Amino acid sequence: MGNHSKALSFHEKALLARQSLLPPNHPDLAVSYGNIGNVHQNMNNDSKALLSHEKALEIRQLSLPPNHPDLASSYNNIGIVHQKTDNYSKALLSHEKALEIRQQSLPPNHPDSASSYDNIGIVLKCMGNYSEALLSHEKALEIRRLSLPPNHPHLASSYNNIGTVHQSMGNCSKALSSHKEALEMRQQSLPPNYLDLASSYDNIGIVHKSMSNYSEALSSHEKALEVRQQSLPPNHPHLASSYNNIGLVHQDMGNYSEALSSHEKALEMRQQSLPPNHPDLASSYDNIGIVHKSMGNYSEALSSHEKALEMRQQSLPPNHPHLASSYNYIGNVHQSMGNYSEALLSHEKSLEIRQQSLPPIHPDLAGSYNNIGLAYKNMGNYPKELSSHEKALEIRRLSLPPNHLDLAYSYYNIGLVYENMSNYSKARIFYENALQIGEQSLPLNHPELQICRKSLEGVKNK
Repeated sequence: MGNHSKALSFHEKALLARQSLLPPNHPDLAVSYGNIGNVHQNMNNDSKALLSHEKALEIRQLSLPPNHPDLASSYNNIGIVHQKTDNYSKALLSHEKALEIRQQSLPPNHPDSASSYDNIGIVLKCMGNYSEALLSHEKALEIRRLSLPPNHPHLASSYNNIGTVHQSMGNCSKALSSHKEALEMRQQSLPPNYLDLASSYDNIGIVHKSMSNYSEALSSHEKALEVRQQSLPPNHPHLASSYNNIGLVHQDMGNYSEALSSHEKALEMRQQSLPPNHPDLASSYDNIGIVHKSMGNYSEALSSHEKALEMRQQSLPPNHPHLASSYNYIGNVHQSMGNYSEALLSHEKSLEIRQQSLPPIHPDLAGSYNNIGLAYKNMGNYPKELSSHEKALEIRRLSLPPNHLDLAYSYYNIGLVYENMSNYSKARIFYENALQIGEQSLPLNHPELQICRKSLEGVKNK
């Protein structure tokens, strides 16, 4: 129900009762610490959540055999907290430890092993290791097919996770197929207003949005909102997520007033239901800032992004990737305002944080190099612009599938640099590469393909 403070109070009372009745290392105490850790995690008290789960692990290590499944549960919970705080290497170690214990103590196709493979896949996706993530989720699906009924909701979770990785890889048609399969299973096995249905509608909407199918995207997100309105209290944070998704679609459609209204509604709900520095509030301020930037309201956009940055600085470690996102948004606004030196400083700060917190070929690093290149372009520094875009392309080649749209953007940007440097033969090669990838991923009449074709014809003429 989202009543985290009440949940915490009852779990703490249960812990006190158990402490008064049981020996200090009794396994039931670990259960209470685990429950308290889960609530702290939902309240974004990540350090307290980690302490509780580590306390549960300590008790279980003292009272249970070394390969008991409950130890795996503790490692699983610890891994989820590390994942949430973007400590991906620690998260991966914890989930791999949980999987190892489960493989030793459970039957070979036990559903808990599938959960471990899913958790490993989620971390690998966050690290940008998409092919390995896909293998983990497919392993989870294989186990669940062997151990569960054909329409079990956990099978739907596997299809959902597989779809999310395909989405990150730019395989939109495969992503859409997986999410539709998940939705169909959930419709057959769950009540009509069950919240997992809303998640499926949202995932389908996100894929349609990336494919520029805006009416289908909007319809899916509105169905998710309807399910949540029937199932949740009026100011529950999940309702805010629905308004956020609807706002993002309106934003891409150019319906800026509707987008702004949706994002402001999401912010209002989050202010009423979340702690004052919760990261989701910062996300709402960022979304509002992006819409203001699109409307040309640069001062309002800058103010919103600076509020988001301030919140993140108060609630996150200094090198957290979300801080890099804030500097990225601030840099984009300065770029639009013509403050190119300020834009460059912000994007370089974003890159510095990402280099310290992400794997060396993570796609977000390519995004930073791309933005730095655009800043140099506006400053007329073509050699540095070219170097930045080439670094972005190198990372994307190593981390993304060969037909991913971000590769097309890198090829196009490099082609544009060569055209501006009057090297038309090289510009033509890069424009052709961009167009080839774009035609594999976008509708043939997509506006961005038309821009690319026009640029290619221009350099051919030159």
